[in-house]
Amino acid sequence: KKSSNPPSAVSATSNNRNGGISSHGGGGGATITSTANTVVNLRENIATQEKREMHLEKKIEQLVVEAKAKMAKKDKKGALFALKRKKLYEAEIDKIANIKMTLETQVMNLESAAQNAETMKAMKTGTSQMKKIRQETDIDQVDDLMDEIKEEMEMADEISMALAQPVDPLMTDEDDLLAELEELEAEDVTEQLLEPMKKMELPDVPSGELPSIPNATKEEEAELKQLEAELAGL
Repeated sequence: KKSSNPPSAVSATSNNRNGGISSHGGGGGATITSTANTVVNLRENIATQEKREMHLEKKIEQLVVEAKAKMAKKDKKGALFALKRKKLYEAEIDKIANIKMTLETQVMNLESAAQNAETMKAMKTGTSQMKKIRQETDIDQVDDLMDEIKEEMEMADEISMALAQPVDPLMTDEDDLLAELEELEAEDVTEQLLEPMKKMELPDVPSGELPSIPNATKEEEAELKQLEAELAGL
């Protein structure tokens, strides 16, 4: 039975540490592999401790049954011996629980450390790439590019405005056309004003000379001749 006892917490931890150290290499890949192997070793040890724990729990159950049987047979000494063995197994289970807690803590810390190392590696790679990109992209080049973009956008706006202008060959003569339209409107108004006068019946214009005015003065005779001339022009 003593040969089947699992290693103590100190021995298990020492073995795992020795395994982890011996597998470490010089490169990052070797370190990651060593960490992974150590985690696997620790988990296997935890599984072994759990199997040992289950075995001891069954032993405890058997000893409880044995102690009850001894008491039924009035064998008090045998019952006490069974209970003492039970206490030893229970103490061993407590030790196993502590060992499992230590191993689980080591696994968690190793996994966290490995994750932190990978995170740092990724951050360094990202920073290096950002520096490389920044060196290839000068701030003056960015400013020149932005200026070119603005110029092209302004040129595109000017082209769009030019294309949006209406094409009308008579647009330049619009003022002359408006003046002509006003003249036509004025003529229409004049015709409308003269229309009633055209419909009025006027006496016929005499074809001969107007009768002379007796005892007319020279001025009156001149006015009469002028009237005759105007009537002759109608």
